[in-house]
Amino acid sequence: MRGGRRVGRDGRGRRTGAATAAALVCALGTSALPAGPAYAAPGEPEPASNGARGAGSGGGRLEKVRSDVDRFYRQAESATDAYNLAREKQARQEKSILKIARAVVKAQKEMTGLRERAGALARAQYRGGGMPPEARLLLGDDPGGFLDGFTLARKGEKAAHGLMNRLEHTKAALDRYAESASREWERLDRSRAKKAAARAEITEKLARARRLESRLEAKERDRLRQLQEQRDRASQAKWLKTGILREAGGRSSGLGRRAIDFATAQIGKSYVWGAVGPDGYDCSGLTQRAWASAGRSIPRTSQEQWRLLPKVDTAHMRPGDLVIYFKDASHVGMYVGDGAIVHAPRPGRRITLAGAGSMPILGVVRPDAS
Repeated sequence: MRGGRRVGRDGRGRRTGAATAAALVCALGTSALPAGPAYAAPGEPEPASNGARGAGSGGGRLEKVRSDVDRFYRQAESATDAYNLAREKQARQEKSILKIARAVVKAQKEMTGLRERAGALARAQYRGGGMPPEARLLLGDDPGGFLDGFTLARKGEKAAHGLMNRLEHTKAALDRYAESASREWERLDRSRAKKAAARAEITEKLARARRLESRLEAKERDRLRQLQEQRDRASQAKWLKTGILREAGGRSSGLGRRAIDFATAQIGKSYVWGAVGPDGYDCSGLTQRAWASAGRSIPRTSQEQWRLLPKVDTAHMRPGDLVIYFKDASHVGMYVGDGAIVHAPRPGRRITLAGAGSMPILGVVRPDAS
């Protein structure tokens, strides 16, 4: 087996391929990978079960439920991206405000010291009567001694002028810090509001999906899962039929293999929205942590990963690349070779392998593009 097709290690340190991992996920009952000949030879029609033939309104009703549930979970996932981005911005803004606060403390200490020095200078001038050195020359009895005093006076004036300039600049810096802090607080408030709104939307969409599912009997829920898996297999078969794997045969990089090893080691853990491990992940939390384990920092959300990471042609993707899904870039999985991805599907599901073409592909990005 080529290096680019390897996707992980088992507990004894042996390499495991996509087929072995798919068998594991099937055993868990969460796999969306096409099984057997349908995966190896795309294009064969899926055998229709009695439920699939949908005699009467029952099949149509379940398909409508499946479509609605899928839509609600996708909307929740899109809101999760908004939540994660707002949370990330909030963290950055809090750090910026802390940095400004430390600069303000430092400037205030300097201002206090400068004011004390300015006060001492003013008191010294008051004791000297505030008389200019030229007047003291006319009134003094020792012109020679005056010249020495005149030089010192000029130095004192220069020092006083420098002190006033520093006071002015420090006060201006404090004013700038105050203005910056005000702007950052406004941004922070907006980020908090966006995060709260996204959280509310996530909660509402998940509740609607779960209410729909809860109204189904156990047999109907099983059938609903079968309908989703059939849909995924059909999409995967159509994608494979394009001959994509004949071109997408590149080998993973060293960093890519490390990212794949991390991601596949998480198989079986729960999807948890907003989570970045170690016990659960959302889709972009998994890909971010996987690449972090390989030593490469990437953006937190699937939308930012799509926007900021180098894009590659789908036909030239290699294991370790990230596959971005849906028009709004609301989902991401990591390509592991052999037409498969590892991903965190949605709430209520576990991290698993799936067909890379089982969802609408927006594009592919490469975290370690050189």
